[in-house]
This record gives sequence, structure tokens and C-alpha cells, in this order.
Amino acid sequence: IPVSVPFSVDGSNSDKQNEKSMDPDAVAKAFVDHYYSTFDANRAGLANLYQERSMLTFEGQKIQGSQSIVAKLTSLPFQQCKHNITTVDCQPSGAGGVLVFVSGTLQLAGEQHALKFSQMFHLMPTPQGSFYVLNDIFRLNYA
Repeated sequence: IPVSVPFSVDGSNSDKQNEKSMDPDAVAKAFVDHYYSTFDANRAGLANLYQERSMLTFEGQKIQGSQSIVAKLTSLPFQQCKHNITTVDCQPSGAGGVLVFVSGTLQLAGEQHALKFSQMFHLMPTPQGSFYVLNDIFRLNYA
């Protein structure tokens, strides 16, 4: 059963959006703001962004399903972090979806140097008019 996500593009969480009038840039911005602020404050709160068919590839490890994804994210070996987003690129995809590519830095509490990262999301619409994460790929970038 699709879960309504708590970020909205037009100020509402449940109004159906017309695919033709959907602005991928607005969807991407709203999603990125919500995802990273939630990740930094309460990783377990990301659960409703994923569904059972969702897949996360984290540093090459493939994880499927909302519960397994959140278990992975909440078990990462740091308690506090802050994402600083450098770029957000997006494209519309088939069936009303949106591809979102993010790059930035990840500052871990107590660490002097931030880590560079890239992350790709494939957002798909729900019947309720919001979006969920179908695919999520995360990589640290080593120079």
C-alpha cells in the first residue's frame, strides 16, 4: 500500500497533482530539503519515504524494503551528522517519476574534515498524489 510522504510541492500533502503540470525542480527541491533535514535529525523518520519494493544501494550493498533500508540507515556508525548540499539535478522520468541527483558534503560530529558524497533518488508518484523513493544509490566520493 503506497504511503503518503510528508513533503509537498504545492503546500498540501494529499491533493493529486496533474503529471503535466508537475514541476520536477519543485519536487526535487522539496524532497531534498525534507530528506536531508530528516536524516540529520531522526533517520528512523525516513521510513515513510520508502516502500517494500524500494531499493537502496549503499556503498555497493543492495538493500530492499522499507524496514531493511531504515535498519541500515539507523545502524550507520555515527550518531550525529550534517549534510551540506552542493548541487541538485533532476529530470522527469517515465510514469510521472523524477530522477534526483545530489552532491554535497557530510560532516560527522567530532570530525574535522567533511566527506564528499553523491546520491541518486528515483521518486515515483503515489495514488495519493505524493512521492516515494523507488531507488536510492549512495556513494562517498574519494579523491
